[in-house]
Amino acid sequence: MKINYQHNVLSFCRISLLISSTIAILVSTEINAQDQKIGYFESDLVVAQLPEYAGIEQRLQLLSSGWQQEAQEMLDKVNALKEDYQAKEILYTEEIRSQKRVEIEQKKKQHQTFLQQKFGPSGEYFQQQSDLLEPIQRKVFSAARTVALEKGYDYIFDRSGDIYLIYARAEFDITSDILFELGIDLEN
Repeated sequence: MKINYQHNVLSFCRISLLISSTIAILVSTEINAQDQKIGYFESDLVVAQLPEYAGIEQRLQLLSSGWQQEAQEMLDKVNALKEDYQAKEILYTEEIRSQKRVEIEQKKKQHQTFLQQKFGPSGEYFQQQSDLLEPIQRKVFSAARTVALEKGYDYIFDRSGDIYLIYARAEFDITSDILFELGIDLEN
């Protein structure tokens, strides 16, 4: 009976110690979180104010309008072929009708391929846009990091479009801790 009583007292002490430790950790974490300085900015707004941005926008507009004109000419040719086919369809033999339909379909595919190559997600327009804007974006993000360091921010976010973390103090990086927890040793 005495052993059971001592066991209960030890269990109670362990539980009390665990609860006190948890409360202490939560309180210190909350105090630490209150001391963090977080800022944000909108890179789209900043980029649009830079003088070199206007020139880039103009170059992209010229490029885009040239390609749009070329795409429209291709579409006009497709429509002309369709109209010609419909007007003369009854005069054609089955073999010529088939050839004309194939020709129309080929021109349609060429038009679609052209649009995809120029304006698709990995098309030339977006590649040009990325290439032209990258130096400006680097300049803006560098300025954001400089401001963060000078003003003592712990985190800086860009809230234009998707939210990106632009700057974080190295002391808050837990990547190596996570790798260690996963059993991955960076030393070797």
